[in-house]
Amino acid sequence: MGELILIRHGETEWSRNGRHTSHTDLPLTDLGERQARALVPLIAGRKIGLTLVSPALRARRTAELAGLDSPRVTPDLREWDYGGYEGVTTVEIHRTRPSWNLWTDGVTPGPEAYPGETPAEVGKRADRVLTEVRTAAEQVGDADIALVAHSHFLRVLTARYLGLAPAGGAMFQLVTGAVSRLGTEHGQPVITALNLALPESLFHAAVPESPEQT
Repeated sequence: MGELILIRHGETEWSRNGRHTSHTDLPLTDLGERQARALVPLIAGRKIGLTLVSPALRARRTAELAGLDSPRVTPDLREWDYGGYEGVTTVEIHRTRPSWNLWTDGVTPGPEAYPGETPAEVGKRADRVLTEVRTAAEQVGDADIALVAHSHFLRVLTARYLGLAPAGGAMFQLVTGAVSRLGTEHGQPVITALNLALPESLFHAAVPESPEQT
């Protein structure tokens, strides 16, 4: 396998407003669609042998607009289950829990279908995805594998790839529409690129929309 390409989906209304979004299936905003198209030059020239994508609409649409062919929907790539904090901003949470930190405190329980996840539980899902990636690596040869998913989950996955605890993901920022790459150096796991994204002012110049995309 070449490198592991991590792609965070483009902007949604809730990501723009800082609202925690896991199972709520929001579409991309107009800006989010432009961010997804702007991924094209960021991954141009990469030989991608397999794309795994979260079931969420925002992730699947991002993969489509980025030109990633035949993505495999992978339930374990879904975002951290925020439980009772779904749709709530960190600012709002801090009004009643001033010292709250997602990475160490987890979330408050939610409804039965979405009870919330601890950092350790998200870490176990990330480990399963990494196991799937290692198995797939035998089939893709020296090609890259792309994962199109969500900020907090991909940050946990990055931590686990590096051998860190899930809470280590707090150290890695991922903006909407960003690309990161994980690889190896002298046989050890490393980050080869982190949080790459084109400035909005360059979106149209770098990736002109075709008639079919308007």
